[in-house]
Amino acid sequence: MLDFPRWKTLSISLILVVGVLLAIPSLLPAGVAQYYPGFLPQSKINLGLDLSGGSHILLEADPKDVAELRLQNMEETVRGVLRAAKPRIAIGDISREGGSLSFLIRDVSQVDAAREAILPLTSGAGLTGQRDWNIDVRDTSRIVLTPTDAGLDQALDQAMETATEVVRKRIDELGTREPTIIRQGDDRIVVQVPGLDDPEALKQLLGQTAELEFKLVDLNASPEDIAAGRAPVGSEIFPYPDNPTGQASIAVRRLGGIRGDKLTNAQQSFDQQTNEPVVSITFDREGGARFARLTQENVNKPFAIILDGEVLSAPNINEPILGGSAQISGSFTTDSANALAISLRSGALPVELKVVEERSVGPDLGQESIELGLLAGAVATFAVLAFMIITYGRFGVYANIALILNLFLIIGVMALMNATLTLPGIAGFILTVGAAVDANVLINERIREERNNGRRIIQAIEVGYKEASRAIFDANITNVIAAVLLFLFGSGPVRGFAVVLLIGIATSVWTAVYVTRMFVALWLRRERPREINI
Repeated sequence: MLDFPRWKTLSISLILVVGVLLAIPSLLPAGVAQYYPGFLPQSKINLGLDLSGGSHILLEADPKDVAELRLQNMEETVRGVLRAAKPRIAIGDISREGGSLSFLIRDVSQVDAAREAILPLTSGAGLTGQRDWNIDVRDTSRIVLTPTDAGLDQALDQAMETATEVVRKRIDELGTREPTIIRQGDDRIVVQVPGLDDPEALKQLLGQTAELEFKLVDLNASPEDIAAGRAPVGSEIFPYPDNPTGQASIAVRRLGGIRGDKLTNAQQSFDQQTNEPVVSITFDREGGARFARLTQENVNKPFAIILDGEVLSAPNINEPILGGSAQISGSFTTDSANALAISLRSGALPVELKVVEERSVGPDLGQESIELGLLAGAVATFAVLAFMIITYGRFGVYANIALILNLFLIIGVMALMNATLTLPGIAGFILTVGAAVDANVLINERIREERNNGRRIIQAIEVGYKEASRAIFDANITNVIAAVLLFLFGSGPVRGFAVVLLIGIATSVWTAVYVTRMFVALWLRRERPREINI
């Protein structure tokens, strides 16, 4: 017990000092915090909507965008299915006029085979009894696919569900901000983010669809036609603001590219040659294979990197890119490249969302309720501190010091993570305080029991810490499992509660077992007591 190395004492002390310094900015009043030295940590805990209010944004989607995207996806799928048919079914150009897909079967004898090949691409629209697409044969050789109202409604519902999850991931990747994100009606999403006074960055993050595409440049398009907005058959024109040639637009092939939904990762990095900020992306297995095939078949041809309908760059394919990785370059700053990486990791929005309303919101709870809650917490904490001193004397004092340091550590770690504190988070906070006290009670009662069994002081303390630590670790493992499950399967405030609980369990066990042991070891080494009052 007396063998407590100096390096261990210094390391524990350093961790405690850092934890306290991280916690202080969150505990200082706003008027005093401005005088806190700038060279010290400045991170603070955010208060939730129920405690301090925040920003409110209402996002709206245009159902026409969903319908247009469905037409585009169906066109590419139909081409692929008919091309892969045995024997191959040749078709003419596909028209999208009137919101339907229409194309001519060159060999009339293959019309039935074409219809049978396309039929599996349609499905039932929920419980409506309708299919999502109607297939008609007109003029004996023309097939027309028309989206049904039930299919459009189902597609819009799925798009909004996906958009809601993408918005949640973008705002709260770690689950510590505790935003409120709910659907409103058929095509709107309400977003409330606590502790955010300026919603401009949030608007930019949510307003970016992050729809990434790689498409081949159409080299047959003349600059005159592109300038006049006329694209060749099978191509489309996109704006290209940073075009080295000075031309404001560029023509790319409409089909045959790769979309950003094939990405598995995106990180902000720096170009090794120019040291400019770029976004490094990694494709999944299917996307990597398609990207490799695209670059193999088009060496010495340019391909366009398109983000949200605007060309970022159009580099030349000098050689096949087989590793499944690539870089996106453009006029990025470090912040904009990082924001794009977050958006790409979260997934592309299936539909463009426009901000139709923004305002600040006040706290859900009244000031009096907040003050009463803080008072109740303070009274309970002081009651626990008094109980520990009365019951365990000096060892109770050590436990109380460790408990207070544990509170600082929890606040410090939460501030470092830029976490948000709400009522569920406070519940997790109080729960971990109780766990810390339980740990010290187990240790002190075991030491008392060993003394009553006749062990010497140092032996009793050594065995007490050793045996009680096993029970403490075993008991807290179950809490960790519960917190991990809450984090994995919960959302919003539930995940916030789980994060606070996990932090609190780790710091509580550490302070209860190691910090108090350090205090006791230093006291025994210095005083060499003949008896302990426990």
